[in-house]
Amino acid sequence: MRRRLINSTLAVVLVVIAVFGISLVIVETRTIEAGAQESVASEAVRLVGIVESRMGSGEKITPEILSEQITAHRFAEIRVPGKPRQPIEIGRRPTGDVISSRVQGDRGEWVIVQESRSAVSAEIGRTLLVILAVALLAIIAAVILAVRQARRLTAPLTDLAETAERLGSGDPRPRHRRYGVQELDRVADVLDASAERIARMLTAERRLAADASHQLRTPLTALSMRLEEITLTDDPDTVKEEATIALAQVERLTDVVQRLLTNSRDPRTGSAVAFDLDEVVKQQVEEWRPAYRSAGRAIVRSGKKGLRAVGTPGAVAQVLATLIENSLMHGAGTVALRTRVTGNQAVVEVTDAGPGVPPDLGSRVFERTVSGRNSTGLGLAVARDLAEADGGRLELLQQHPPVFALFLAREAENIEE
Repeated sequence: MRRRLINSTLAVVLVVIAVFGISLVIVETRTIEAGAQESVASEAVRLVGIVESRMGSGEKITPEILSEQITAHRFAEIRVPGKPRQPIEIGRRPTGDVISSRVQGDRGEWVIVQESRSAVSAEIGRTLLVILAVALLAIIAAVILAVRQARRLTAPLTDLAETAERLGSGDPRPRHRRYGVQELDRVADVLDASAERIARMLTAERRLAADASHQLRTPLTALSMRLEEITLTDDPDTVKEEATIALAQVERLTDVVQRLLTNSRDPRTGSAVAFDLDEVVKQQVEEWRPAYRSAGRAIVRSGKKGLRAVGTPGAVAQVLATLIENSLMHGAGTVALRTRVTGNQAVVEVTDAGPGVPPDLGSRVFERTVSGRNSTGLGLAVARDLAEADGGRLELLQQHPPVFALFLAREAENIEE
């Protein structure tokens, strides 16, 4: 493209120079020839006047006197009455093609002035050299400008091509480069906007994958434990009970998947309803009791009964499961779930006797990838997102011993009571 731009610019310049140059040469040639003819005629008229003046005063007419009145490279011939065969010649008679002017005076004298056309041709040649020099300078300037303009246009296009290639290869970082050309800047704006959209989409996909792998682990672990209980017992009643619980866990697992997909499309989307908070807490305690029993620990619940909160039961269960699992993995001693009321909110606190949250983490414990125990750092971040999606909040009330609290809006009728 650069070569085509340079060639097209040079072609335009050459056409312009050719058209105006040829016209200028023709005009200058005619002007120089006309000027030379006019100068010769003017000189002849002047010599006639001088001759007439000297004849009128009776002065002698000699070549020495008249030679001072004529241009050096010209030839003049003066014929006076009474001496037609003895003309006065000044200068050297030119040969070949000449420019000539013949003038007759009032006293019968004749003056002929001649100039060789070669002198005029030499002047025309010098003029042509000047025109060619100017044309050559114009071509050089056009080449320089064409190269600069081609670089100015092709460099941004090359850069935009590299940006598109980076975008296609999976690097969606916008470059925010502008080039001072409206059309090219428009293309750069579109590419940057596309890069930002792709980056957001990739971020959402990666976040969904990370959240799903983390959030599904807990229900799958609990489901696996129930299935193990079924394989280890021969009691039909126990099998039926465990299978019923496993089916309930499958339903909650489906709800978790649906919740993750919903949050990946719009994290603010919630499906809050009024539900029995005691039932969710009880279900989580029963689900995790086998795991704690296997670890030689206990899980208990206490606090105010009969609380009804507003939220998504599956999301609340998932938040509590994350807190209980963290206590199982990083805590120690008995894990206690306590329900209480503060203002128009229902609160579920989860605490244990472990070392708690390291002092250097503090409130950063809810940030993604932040973990003090070599874990993924996703659990609490996802749990906070789930809580906030339904208008609640998840907070760390105390670092040592750790006390996490889930705040949920209470049902209106429950508040009036």
